[in-house]
Amino acid sequence: MESLSKILDEVDFHILDILQNEGQISNAEIAKRVNLSPPATHARIKRLEKEGYIDRHVVILNQEKLGYDLLSFIFMSTNIHQHEKLKALEEALESIPEVLECHCITGEYDYLLKVANKDRRELENFIRKLNTLGISRIQTSLALREIKYSTVLPIQEKNGF
Repeated sequence: MESLSKILDEVDFHILDILQNEGQISNAEIAKRVNLSPPATHARIKRLEKEGYIDRHVVILNQEKLGYDLLSFIFMSTNIHQHEKLKALEEALESIPEVLECHCITGEYDYLLKVANKDRRELENFIRKLNTLGISRIQTSLALREIKYSTVLPIQEKNGF
């Protein structure tokens, strides 16, 4: 596999950095900042999307303002070892709207979930739902406050630009 610096150039990294920090910026403004014409900039963005460097465009909502005041991290273990049953478990976890993130992890637990609920009753119902999926062990930690939250990757610094 080629290194990223051979596939992406400085302009590509600059475009990606701008987009991840300012998702609603106009194509014309990006073009101005990277010293390309708007059509050339648009073509680069489309190529970056097509090649999978841009996963999707989203708006990040304020969960507290929308009433999701309870953020928890749930560590889970399962006794399931058959591939098809694990796949079904993971598909079930993917389909639950409260699950913001789900990671298969190493260590004492098998999975780590990041879950948003409106209150403790919703969390209790959520945990009951998990117990129906073949989970053998659950540990829940509640977030008291957020110190840092970012979706921005440090691509400029890591690639020498």
